[in-house]
This record gives sequence, C-alpha cells and structure tokens, in this order.
Amino acid sequence: MIMPLTSTRISPDWPCQVKTPGSYDWERSAAKWLRELIPARYASYPALIRHPVLLARHAQIQVQQEIRVARTALQTARAELPMLGLPESVIEHTIKMYAAEVLQLQHIARSVRAVSEALGGRGTGR
Repeated sequence: MIMPLTSTRISPDWPCQVKTPGSYDWERSAAKWLRELIPARYASYPALIRHPVLLARHAQIQVQQEIRVARTALQTARAELPMLGLPESVIEHTIKMYAAEVLQLQHIARSVRAVSEALGGRGTGR
C-alpha cells in the first residue's frame, strides 16, 4: 500500500527563525521568536512562558502598537522635524527610515499572525 505524502504548507510570511509546525520543538522555536518581539520585562511572566498562544497574542498587540507609533512618526516628521533644527537631508533620511520600518513591521505582524494561528490549532489546553 502506498502512503500519501503529507506536506505542511506554511504561509510565505512564516518566520525563518521558527521551525515548521508539527516538527520537533517547533513550539519552542516559536516561543523564542515571539519573546524577541516583546519588551524584555515581559519575558519572565509565567503566564507568557507557559502559554505560547498567550505570548503570541501579546506579540500581536505589541507589533500593532509599534506600527501605530511608526506611522505617527512618519506622518508628523515633515512638520515636526524642521522645528528641531535638523537639515533637510536628515529629515528625508528619517522619513525613508520610518516608511521602511512600517513595511517591516507589517511583515512581522503577518508572521506573528501565522505563528499565532498555528499555535492556536494545536488543540492542547496547556
């Protein structure tokens, strides 16, 4: 009898630092990656250590807040940075930096969502 091959399809947004769902120790790699996305002071909270799905939820909130901050900085840069006495070249560079950061954070948010969905599909109540 021929057994069909099963493949785990993961999102193109899946972070390379996280092992494929279902592989050995993938949840640990997911938790490690998620901890890197949140402020260090949260890393020692027992609830976040014991429940990766809760850690993923917190990381989603954290990244969304960072997107809001970067967007605000981008939207206000042209009006506020000249008042700080910065040269135009620095202002332009800063605007490009914030725009790139928004794009990067949006990608991270999609990655966190993919990991969160995979963790939520585990079906365990740890």
